[in-house]
Amino acid sequence: MLNKKSIDDINVKGKKVLVRCDFNVPLQEGKITDENRLVAALPTLKKLIADGGRLILCSHLGKPKGEPKPELSLAPVAVRLSELLGQEVKFAADPEVVGPNAKAAVAEMKDGDVILLENTRYRIEETKNGDAFSKDLASLADVFVNDAFGTAHRAHCSNVGVTKYIDTAVVGYLMQKEIDFLGNAVNNPERPMVAILGGAKVSSKISVINNLLDKVDTLIIGGGMSYTFAKAQGNEVGKSLLEEDYLDYALEMIKKAEEKGVKFLLPVDTVVTKEFSKDAESRVVEGSMEPDEMGMDIGPKTRELYADAVKSAKTVVWNGPMGVFEFPKFAEGTIAVAQALADIDATTIIGGGDSAAAVNQLGFGDKMSHISTGGGASLEFLEGKELPGVAAANDK
Repeated sequence: MLNKKSIDDINVKGKKVLVRCDFNVPLQEGKITDENRLVAALPTLKKLIADGGRLILCSHLGKPKGEPKPELSLAPVAVRLSELLGQEVKFAADPEVVGPNAKAAVAEMKDGDVILLENTRYRIEETKNGDAFSKDLASLADVFVNDAFGTAHRAHCSNVGVTKYIDTAVVGYLMQKEIDFLGNAVNNPERPMVAILGGAKVSSKISVINNLLDKVDTLIIGGGMSYTFAKAQGNEVGKSLLEEDYLDYALEMIKKAEEKGVKFLLPVDTVVTKEFSKDAESRVVEGSMEPDEMGMDIGPKTRELYADAVKSAKTVVWNGPMGVFEFPKFAEGTIAVAQALADIDATTIIGGGDSAAAVNQLGFGDKMSHISTGGGASLEFLEGKELPGVAAANDK
């Protein structure tokens, strides 16, 4: 799955290149509030421009569900991208995405020109991978480049469907980096390898835990999902997040770890409060909590235990915060883990979503080897699933 052709393996001079980007950026009143995804796309775009390709960019933004919603237009992205690239990015404002504006703009293109199509999800077929839209997109181009890892776990027209109609399909630098880092971590890690899993639910991480127990030397659990494990082991968890249906499963995983000789670490103390608020009074509990209390973060002993467990690691994959990091008072556990990863000499990979947000917000972004751009996609990668958006590219 991982040995894919990239933009370094093809010649795009004079060719029309359809590039699937991830421009799903947060917008407030038409202004982009976080442009990380635009900046991340630049190396691929600059390379294709320098090689004389004619770039036709496409992306989704939000969830317009098949109808043109002006507040989800990619127009502001074209403006900002023009500034970042230092050249005009022409916006093709067609509600049907591939319409008269797009066709006219493509017909006039010269080598190195860039145009941006309207939000691919304005078309109802996009998320259903319907043929009509795939054909429309493919009709514009000679070559397809997928650089949107964030949607790689979905089979949509703009990342999978088009490859039925365009023979040359390769990955961009961003996708390549994700495949290299996540692929190596899962399939060929430098050891010892540690995985840290947090976040709210055990249910969304079941297959990840299961798959990683076959690969890692140490597995660390924190965040909301740790309370299901605590309860399974006979501790009371009060009003904490709990998935009753997964208690047996939690015990099974602990047993599997034991059989495989994997070190399985769970919190030894917890920061609890009586209400879910940023200023709630808190205390630290070992063992059971009171019926009216809820867990908000891992406690000081657990922070030390976890920081210690990664000291000798050579590869660490982290997905999901250790507590309610949005409230500064309960971000200590997440900060402690981020700090521990920043301090070691290892390949440190942050698996998108909330953990990426936490690491960036807390100022540790530049200390990590790789921060994935796709939450759902990186999770499915860690589960060992094949990602349709990656699979669709040509093999080397």
